[in-house]
Amino acid sequence: MKQNGHSNSATGNSSLSTADRLGALAEPLRLRLLRLLENRELTVGELAKVLQTPQSTVSRHLKVLSQSAWLTRRSEGTATMYQLLIDDLSGESRPLWLAVRDQVCTTEQAAQDDRRLEAVLDERRLDSRSFFGRVAGEWDDVRREMFGRGFTPVALLGLLNSTWTVADLGCGTGNAAEHLAPFVKQVIAVDQSAPMIDAARKRLARFSNIDFRAGDLESLPIEDMTADATVTTLVLHHIEDPTDAIAESHRVLKPGGVVLIVDMAAHDRTDFRRTMGHKHLGFSSAEITSFMTTAGFRDVRVHSLPSQTDAKGPGLFVATGRRAVR
Repeated sequence: MKQNGHSNSATGNSSLSTADRLGALAEPLRLRLLRLLENRELTVGELAKVLQTPQSTVSRHLKVLSQSAWLTRRSEGTATMYQLLIDDLSGESRPLWLAVRDQVCTTEQAAQDDRRLEAVLDERRLDSRSFFGRVAGEWDDVRREMFGRGFTPVALLGLLNSTWTVADLGCGTGNAAEHLAPFVKQVIAVDQSAPMIDAARKRLARFSNIDFRAGDLESLPIEDMTADATVTTLVLHHIEDPTDAIAESHRVLKPGGVVLIVDMAAHDRTDFRRTMGHKHLGFSSAEITSFMTTAGFRDVRVHSLPSQTDAKGPGLFVATGRRAVR
């Protein structure tokens, strides 16, 4: 039934059987869709970004949910907005959804969806400001067009102390070292893979302040109390016992030195163990805090990083801590 551009598919479907309604809930992706759409309107494109799924797949599942009276939809310009409204569900559907909702909401996958949803909603708010608030929105667009997206975080590295020695642990092909080298006195780049170090040497040949060393993170080729800071980016989940690597970071830091760890938040993508050799499916905030405090770090802080809507991996966090001065 349509009225003022609205099409309500969640009501007026008394002919649907309980089996029909349950059948629509049998697909995990449709459960994720319903959870996201409860009391929140989203488009097909926005849902595709959150679920990291092709729009055609999302559209197909939305059609099933609409036909099974789980969703309302309305047109807004050229877009169709979908939503699950508890109060509009039939007497048969409401208790079914309430029975499964809590189970869906407690999974790690749900937490990942929520992080990506926040990024999508942030994009929507920016679009809204661009449309309705000419100053803020248009300036962001102009600045991005003129200078690109990535200059702000790189420029903020200028806040680093120029006398520091920073150890890039698990340097890989040199992504972090490339950003750090212009702003600090020395970078010690460590990796267990000789091919990785060779690739990093070629990539960073223009820098004279990077010292490449082969070695394991659990037994670093660095003397005690050498570094002012250590950086470990997307490496810990490859290590059997991360506490050993974190303890080594503590050993090589000077008193008052800072550790920075970037890694994946806890997730349930078990295929990563097989396809990429991951030892751990990310880490919770409580886990990483425990690892760092056990190693002796103080002032431990863990922050979730903003999700990128075009990123296909799990959410990320950054954890920092400090070696005690005494």
